[in-house]
Amino acid sequence: MLVLAAFLAALLIALVVINFGSGERRVDREIEHLYPVDDPQFDRAMALMLGPTIVPGNRVQELANGDRIFPAMLEAIRGARSTVLFETFIYWSGDIGTAFAEALSDRAAAGLKVHVLLDWVGSTRVDRELVRRMCDAGVQVRMFHPLRWYNLGRMNDRTHRKLLIVDGRIGFTGGVGIAPQWCGDAQDPGHWRDMHFRVEGPVVAQMQSVMLSNWNKTTGRVLHGRDYFPELAPAGGMAAQMFASSPSGGSESMLQMMLLAITAAVRSIDIASAYFVPDEVALQSLRSAAARGVRVRVITPGPHTDQDTVRRASRGLWGPLLEAGVEMHEYQPTMYHCKMMIVDGLLTSVGSTNFDPRSFHLNDEANLNVYDGEFARRMTEVFEADLRRCQRVTLADWQRRPWPEKLRERISAVLAPVL
Repeated sequence: MLVLAAFLAALLIALVVINFGSGERRVDREIEHLYPVDDPQFDRAMALMLGPTIVPGNRVQELANGDRIFPAMLEAIRGARSTVLFETFIYWSGDIGTAFAEALSDRAAAGLKVHVLLDWVGSTRVDRELVRRMCDAGVQVRMFHPLRWYNLGRMNDRTHRKLLIVDGRIGFTGGVGIAPQWCGDAQDPGHWRDMHFRVEGPVVAQMQSVMLSNWNKTTGRVLHGRDYFPELAPAGGMAAQMFASSPSGGSESMLQMMLLAITAAVRSIDIASAYFVPDEVALQSLRSAAARGVRVRVITPGPHTDQDTVRRASRGLWGPLLEAGVEMHEYQPTMYHCKMMIVDGLLTSVGSTNFDPRSFHLNDEANLNVYDGEFARRMTEVFEADLRRCQRVTLADWQRRPWPEKLRERISAVLAPVL
């Protein structure tokens, strides 16, 4: 009996190490500041050293909150002519889940190729009747890393990506899941604040490729051909790239991309993050940027949050940032789920990635990087509108925290690497 107990304990420890550890060497040194964002060398580093090619000719439309996001996504699905590919972390029950299921089922029943990839953990609350109805209509629904005895070592590798690609020509990405709290217009604590983005142009092919990489890993099937990768004409004047990361293929690349952008900043960095738990390298990079005279502003959730432990772990880290002059702001009206970084009014990165260890080391993530001054200006206006609904936390505020709060933050910080 003791031998069996020891074996089970050893197995449990091994699974924890496998799931929360990484075989890759992590970024553990601050990246040296060598050039600004508007230097051609920055584009070369982002495209050649880290990610896919930066392609011109794109149009990106911002969509704020469910009242604008969901109608645009459903309109695109209902207008599909050949293919619909949809990958998401959260798909729950409710009217919005039913609306998506009906739209996807209608297109599949009409003979289109419809592929839906749901994360097994994030979508545990999905209505199984909706899934059955989609499958009956011809929708190919698959779960990403479902719990099985033979893949226990991968159970913490979740797809956190939010990707919808229609006919290989229209793409959507951002922060929303398919659940009731994303409906509405962030009008009360029951309806969250979030952003999503409608994309047209050559970069949509990169979005398609990112989604199909996980479809291939899940099903063993390679989807290709004109229905999935049509020839794409320019749709606008924005340069962009679709940046992706995964524990099975470059878990550090998203962190490196963001650190490189922070290191290149010379004027401003605006970060919106639902879960803001920077590691030591990220903390030092933000402090160094502030020391260079860069204005650094961060928006995170305030009293309304779905992850109170994460909020506590985050707040416990703010001291060095506040001392360096970084502005910390907490969104007050409802849960703040936006994920965005704007650097020097030139680069805007949006998508599924939070500024935390889970996004940087454990999840499959995808961010759209837009290299366009006008888009950055519009996103800065969105950021500053959110800023007006925040409460700023000063260094004096942070230092006056009562000791029970500090203790809870210290305990939460121990869990930060796996939150």
